[in-house]
Amino acid sequence: MLDAAMGSGRHERQSVFEVFTRHLPPGRRYGVVAGTGRLIELIEAFRFGEDELAWLGEHAIVSPAAIEWLADYRFRGTITGYREGELYFPGSPLLRVDGTFADAVILETLILSVLNHDSAVASAASRMVSAADGRPLSEMGSRRTDERSAVAAARAAYIAGFSATSNLEAGRSWGIPTMGTAAHAFTLLHDSEEEAFAAQVAALGPGTTLLVDTYDIATGVETAVRVAGTGLGAVRIDSGDLPVVVAAVRAQLDALGATGTRITVTNDLDEFSIAALRGAPVDAYGVGTSVVTGSGHPAAGMVFKLVARTGDDGEWVPVAKHSTGKATVGGRKLPVRRTRDGVAIEETVFVDEPAEVIEGRLLDTTFIEDGAYAPEHLGTAGVEAARAHHRAAIAELPADALRLSRGEPAIPTVYV
Repeated sequence: MLDAAMGSGRHERQSVFEVFTRHLPPGRRYGVVAGTGRLIELIEAFRFGEDELAWLGEHAIVSPAAIEWLADYRFRGTITGYREGELYFPGSPLLRVDGTFADAVILETLILSVLNHDSAVASAASRMVSAADGRPLSEMGSRRTDERSAVAAARAAYIAGFSATSNLEAGRSWGIPTMGTAAHAFTLLHDSEEEAFAAQVAALGPGTTLLVDTYDIATGVETAVRVAGTGLGAVRIDSGDLPVVVAAVRAQLDALGATGTRITVTNDLDEFSIAALRGAPVDAYGVGTSVVTGSGHPAAGMVFKLVARTGDDGEWVPVAKHSTGKATVGGRKLPVRRTRDGVAIEETVFVDEPAEVIEGRLLDTTFIEDGAYAPEHLGTAGVEAARAHHRAAIAELPADALRLSRGEPAIPTVYV
């Protein structure tokens, strides 16, 4: 597209691209914007080096003129959109890219790959946090996705309310609290369960979490308390009929005097199984596959569409697709979250300049302005700000928006 637009002389037309999704996954009532902070960092560093340019030339991907243009590329436009951690709905214009057509269109794949992945993870994680009803969740899915996605998934889950991750790189890169437990292999390495527990307690202290279901759970619990004492931090259960097993383990721990020992459960949990455990004496959850794969919806379905551009006279022209089932709304948008008594009731999207006094919460913030990057959205500070913003945004939702049963989006998106 860049090469052809350079040939037609249209590549420098000022343009506006928007990111949005046409629908939520079936049964979902809201989505969570995630990945924006790391996306801005990636855009800031986005360049075409000598090796990339040489490959493009050797394979005749684009013309020499386009290669020369790419050699000097850095994004010099403006990016605005919903704050990270914000909620979105079908049609929400959650990110806007302003710049020349060439500057903006080059970023399409990068923008969509980051936002589609991270928002899918955060949207699933948010539902799990709601289902957990205040009990902490740890992200443990690194072995269920590729090594780079694992770090991004841990970040997205934390923004949506998870309390920790087992991924140490996510802790190093983004300041996310880290945690871990021993695997069954550690117990099997030793000549007895007691020997394994003793080694772990010697290394990490009695506040550690001991995995008690390698062999017989009741025996494992008894051995754990005998080795670590009644001050044992926690036991982890990774198998069995969890509601029944957890109740039995809680009763056994209390009978042994380990009334403060917590129970952590794992075992292929998702939002539905977490909700089913609300009545059980579970203290914490560890979630792997389901959270890093978006609980069955690994991409958020976001698209990147041109909605306005200048003509030869420099005047702005709204543009839109008219494809059946994929029509878009042209023009620059201004999104507002309307509330009543502190509860969200509508996402109002003004097309071009609003003709009325705006009532509600303006959703746009600026991430990049004329090539200058806003530092408050970056790094560990940006992650913590996104996490806090998500808590505030969730608090605005009507109560039935948090149900896991199928239903329509929590609030309608209305274009004005």
